[in-house]
Parts: sequence; structure tokens; C-alpha cells
Amino acid sequence: MIDFDLTEDEQLLQKMVRDFARAEIAPHSRRWDEEEHFPSEIIPKLADLGLLGMSVPEDFGGTALPMQQIMIVIEELARVDGSVAITVASHNGLCTGHIALAGTDEQKSRYLPRLASGQALGAWGLTEPGSGSDAAGARTRAIRAGSHWVINGTKTFITQGSVGSIYVVLAVTTPEKKQHGITAFIIEKGTPGFRVGKKIEKMGLHASDTTELIFEDCAIPLENQLGPLDGGFIDTLKILDRGRISIGAMALGLGWGAYEAARAYAKERKQFGRALADNQAIQFMLADSKTELEAARLLLRRAAWQQDQKLRTTLTSSMAKLYAAQAAMRACDRAIQIHGGYGYTREFPVERALRDAKLCEIGEGTNEVQRMVIARELLGRA
Repeated sequence: MIDFDLTEDEQLLQKMVRDFARAEIAPHSRRWDEEEHFPSEIIPKLADLGLLGMSVPEDFGGTALPMQQIMIVIEELARVDGSVAITVASHNGLCTGHIALAGTDEQKSRYLPRLASGQALGAWGLTEPGSGSDAAGARTRAIRAGSHWVINGTKTFITQGSVGSIYVVLAVTTPEKKQHGITAFIIEKGTPGFRVGKKIEKMGLHASDTTELIFEDCAIPLENQLGPLDGGFIDTLKILDRGRISIGAMALGLGWGAYEAARAYAKERKQFGRALADNQAIQFMLADSKTELEAARLLLRRAAWQQDQKLRTTLTSSMAKLYAAQAAMRACDRAIQIHGGYGYTREFPVERALRDAKLCEIGEGTNEVQRMVIARELLGRA
């Protein structure tokens, strides 16, 4: 039997995060966005709720939430603030998730409790200036030198780049193997030869910290290798299958927030002596947004359920992420249209939702990359 309702535990989690987001985040979101302020003040509060250890086993101080519940958390945060949502999603799913997936017991004991407690934020470095979705084009190199690995290169578009303390970085170790010659490493802030580069000025998500990372003869101990030699790409694919569900949930939350704002505005706003909501054109826009967002939620919940069943979700994750990102963009665009001229101003949150939602069509693989992945899975092409 298929049950489309949330369980009692899921309902309680949803209410807890929704109440927190409305009380602690929503009143400040516009200011954080305008000032491009990373809200470090709420990190301890997120940690107290267990939202920074969602991918961490309980033995290492985490809450070990199933993917379906992680999706609920990200969606609820994104309803009011995309920047906070992506901070939580990337911290849990990328750096922390990679260590939880591939780390040794010693690595997990050393890093996961700090990440789950909010003592340290995590960042994950894959993308480079010349190789976005093309892992085979990576140029950051790690060369073994005695008892150390020495890393040289530059990473870009790194979420938590300057505010993070623990970094998982992918580097080429066997160039002739291309993407199958990449290895992951754990690097801490303050390591000699490692520094934060320029801040990335973005269209949206202004309260999310995004920078370059620069490595110049950065020497790290051999034990900081994360996972098998040349196994970084395979682990990355597993990370991205989960991460695409999180980004899809973020898109869903942004879309719902914009839709709900537009519906409320249409019922209150009077034009030509009647409510906007009495206009059939407005009704159709709301109907389309509601339908598409509900469809996106079902796709995401299926992918999340499969993750929780330890099934391979490459196809379902990509389909869910692709559709959710497109549905969110359309819902945000319609919300601005329904608000009219006011929607184009910063007075209402719908313009920020549209700017934030655009990232969901790019991050964790662009829409075009998702279509490539889907087609490859359908046709059995390598």
C-alpha cells in the first residue's frame, strides 16, 4: 500500500523546522540578503535542533535522519530562505556526507562530532574554474611525497568556502585515468599552503558563503586521504545522487514559498473593484504552480524513499532534481507576475525566491547534465 501522508514523526519534524524558520529566519532574510551577511548567529540554533548532523550516525553525535526527513527539513528552510537551506544541505550532504560515506573509523571520530555539533562547518571542493561538470577536466593535483600528499590547484564556487573549518577536496592522483584517477582528501582550515580565494558575487543566495579555495604546495598527512586511492569519482557520484534530492527539495521549498505568497497576495489585492484571485488568468497561474509543485514533491519523495531503501537512485534523483528546479522557477516567475510591479521590487520576497531558485537549475549538475544522466540511464550508454 502506498501512503502519501507524512508519518507522525515526519509531521512533528516538519512543524519544528517550520516554526523555527518562521521565528528565527524569516524576520531577517531580507536584511541578510541585502547585506550579503552569512548568518553565523543561527548556526548554534540549527545545531541544537540536530539539523547539522542529519547525515551523521548517532554513534558520532548525529541524528542520522532518513533521506525523506532530510528532504522535509531542506524544503521547510527554503520556504523562507534559500541561503540557509543551501548552507544546511551542503554541510550535511557534501562534506559531512562524504566523510560519513567513505571515512575510516578514526576519521569519523575525529571530524563528524565537530560537524554535527556545529563546532565546525563543512565545505566540499570539486568544481574548478575550467571544469564545472567535467570531472575529467580537473587540474588540481595531489602528489605523494614521502609521508605526505602535496596538493596544488584552485577550486571555485565552494559553499561555506570562507566560513568552513573542515574541507573535503577532490584532486587528481592518476592523470591518465581521467575522472577515475581522482582521490578525496580531508583538509582543515589553517593548513599551511591552503587559503581562501576571492568571494564569489552571485545573482542570488547572497547570505550563503561562496568562495574560491587555493592550494599552493599544501602538504597533508597520508591519513587525510578519504576513501580509496582513485576512488573519489565513484564516491562523488554517490554523493551527488543524494545531493540532487536535497537541491530538489530546496527548489521545492522556494517554489512553495513563492506560490503561497502569490496566493495570499491575489486574495488580498484589489484591482478594478475585485480581488486579483477572481481573475481567471491568475487562477490558472496558481493552478499550474500547485500542480507542478505537487508533482515535483512526488518525484522527490520517490527518490528519497529509494535512497532510504539503499537502492541506486541515479535516474530518479536526476529526474526529480530536474523537474523540481524547473517547477520552482516557473512558480517563482508566476508569483512575480501575480504581484505585478511590486513583485519586481525587494519589498516582497518573491523576487529573492526567483534569484535563489535559479541556482537549483545549475548546482549539483545543470539541467542539461541531468538530461544527459537521464538519457544515459535510459539508453544504457556509458
